[in-house]
Amino acid sequence: MHEMSYISRMVALAIDVAKENNAKNVKSIVVQIGKTSGVMPYYMYKYYPEAAKGTMLENAELVCEEVPVKALCEECGSEYFPTSDNRYLCTECGGRRAHIIEGKGITLKNIVIEDI
Repeated sequence: MHEMSYISRMVALAIDVAKENNAKNVKSIVVQIGKTSGVMPYYMYKYYPEAAKGTMLENAELVCEEVPVKALCEECGSEYFPTSDNRYLCTECGGRRAHIIEGKGITLKNIVIEDI
């Protein structure tokens, strides 16, 4: 149930950004969810109404975008998308040493506000 803490954090962050931009209303927020984050979009949607209740986000739409895993090969420097099809190896050199550069975290990507 760690999704509740993540969505609460995203709501708080969106409210801060909206206030900094003198928003009167927030129409939508877009949250990127990394494939390896362990966070399930289903639960983000489920807990969002409660997290946004009584705030300027109460009637705003939540949009969750899933971010695929992207890795950087430590052997050749190539970026690639590890999959079971390539046995999670570098698609350029077949290297095994890599680190994930995308698809790990949760990010507030965008908010759409009304300032009128």
